[in-house]
Amino acid sequence: MAAVTAESIDTELKTFDIDCGEGSAVLDRLLEQCICHRLQADTIVLEWVAFSTTKSGLTLSLENLEVFEHEVLNKRTSKSRPSLAKKDLRLDKPRDLHSLQEMIQAEEEDESLMDYYSTPAKGSQKRPLSTPENPRSKRSLPALPSPRALLSPASFSPSVASSQKYGARAGRGDVVASLGAVEGASWSGRGGPRVAVRPLGGAEGPLTHPYKFMFQKLRDIRDVLLDKIEELGEELRAHFNIEEFSSVRLPAQDTVTVLGQVGCDSNGKLNAQSVVLEGDLEHSSGGRVPLELSELREYSLFPGQVVVLEGINTTGTRLVVSKLYQGLPLPFHSPEEPAEEDLPKEPGPRMVLVACGPYTPSDSLSYEPLLDLIDTIKRDRPDVCVLLGPFLDSKHEQVEKCQLTGTFEEAFRSCLRSIVEGTRSVNTHLVIVPSLRDIHHHFVYPQPPFSVPDLSKEDRERVTFVSDPCTLLIDGVTFGLTSTDILFHMGAEEISSASGSDRLIRILRHILTQRSYYPLYPPAVDVNLDYEHFQSHGQMPVTPDVLIVPSDLRYFVKDVIGCVCVNPGRLTKGQVGGTYGRLLVQRGPPLAGGERRSPCLSSQVVKI
Repeated sequence: MAAVTAESIDTELKTFDIDCGEGSAVLDRLLEQCICHRLQADTIVLEWVAFSTTKSGLTLSLENLEVFEHEVLNKRTSKSRPSLAKKDLRLDKPRDLHSLQEMIQAEEEDESLMDYYSTPAKGSQKRPLSTPENPRSKRSLPALPSPRALLSPASFSPSVASSQKYGARAGRGDVVASLGAVEGASWSGRGGPRVAVRPLGGAEGPLTHPYKFMFQKLRDIRDVLLDKIEELGEELRAHFNIEEFSSVRLPAQDTVTVLGQVGCDSNGKLNAQSVVLEGDLEHSSGGRVPLELSELREYSLFPGQVVVLEGINTTGTRLVVSKLYQGLPLPFHSPEEPAEEDLPKEPGPRMVLVACGPYTPSDSLSYEPLLDLIDTIKRDRPDVCVLLGPFLDSKHEQVEKCQLTGTFEEAFRSCLRSIVEGTRSVNTHLVIVPSLRDIHHHFVYPQPPFSVPDLSKEDRERVTFVSDPCTLLIDGVTFGLTSTDILFHMGAEEISSASGSDRLIRILRHILTQRSYYPLYPPAVDVNLDYEHFQSHGQMPVTPDVLIVPSDLRYFVKDVIGCVCVNPGRLTKGQVGGTYGRLLVQRGPPLAGGERRSPCLSSQVVKI
């Protein structure tokens, strides 16, 4: 605290044109109050200005200063005067998990020590007044265990009790969903780094580094959305042989064809009466028009969907839709001359295991499901194991209350070290995908990969950290991966009429035909979407052979327009065990006539 002088107080008073009526006596009294109440010159002057204003402009005098001290300074000091022990813990130390625990323990000891000297209430059963014989010293606080010295994830929390419901689960190892079957196939891989795994990016390559976000401009977001409309609109125009597009606001008595993006005219959920079409820049100058869908036999729409519509807009204020053209999927990845690193090192199918977090039950941080998954990897020896976050779930009750023995970053690194060292004996190639629910990682979509610089050179050869979302080539087979629950988000917004198909199949077809891992606009409230990077790293470069879309919705395996879509479920569902997925994939020659052969031979969802 800087030294306070009468001159500094006088300077602050002159700033507000306050006259010292009694000269040096008033300044000396103010100086005395500063010293007694540990205030700076500017602080006490500001307090006086506020006090005198509420009292209809009191003059600065010794009598008024006494009233000022009684009504303001004494109350201010009593509210902000902590004990020395508490002050040391709260102010002189950083508020990490260790200092917070010390603060709580010190407060409990203060309360228990005061109980020895306080007068018990009438009728209470407290012990009689006595001096404590063996008071505990605050200097002998128990040492906190460091997660860096521990390997097992079961030691992340002081509460290491196992989840009873998880331990009593039934149906372990049962296959609950499947697609395709290979006669005599064995769900056992060979392990080893012989599998070629590499990210497949678009024009700008994969997202490999963190970036600055939260600095978006509305104009940049608009440009990204308009580019998406124009790009997909040009593909639709060429595919359906459309001559030209009209403006969405131009009155016309004949049928017109317009291009735009589906939107909602209110803040609520999309419905048949609130659908609008936001036109493109070239033909409609970004204008919008309400849609009348009564003449459509069937439709399936969601906010952000790029469509081409035919209809009549007689007044320019409402388009009566008669025909709907939806998006088109991209071609599959089939290079004429595959790169050498994409070719299989050994013949035969590859086994890929896929699991999605959380990896702990909701009532414990014991990480038993993760340890069971590691045992499964050791038993089945998959060639590739894809693990999607969250690894340290921000929605876990004990994480929200900071009931960990270290920092979030330390807990994640200990968890990762357990996975890497636990699978080292089988040499399975690990692919680690982050999640927006990972509390220690960047909360932005697209999400950069984890940064683990202390991983050994040997482990780096078999551990691949990728972004969310990403597209991978595994021995020439294309995998699309995202840990964000796009199925749940789109399911809450999509509307349909007489479509007749499975709702999940409709949503998956939208994802593939809109060529985006997150085509919903505006995004869900818990998705912080950075549109500048989303344009280059959130779009599909090709239609994947296998699309992994984990969700809180029920697990499934479905074939959608030639792409095998898998929701492996969560490894834990609340307090009970969940599911994981496994696939047999192999790139083979095309069928007779050049027809594409699906490289996914078989896929299953299995209970942990």
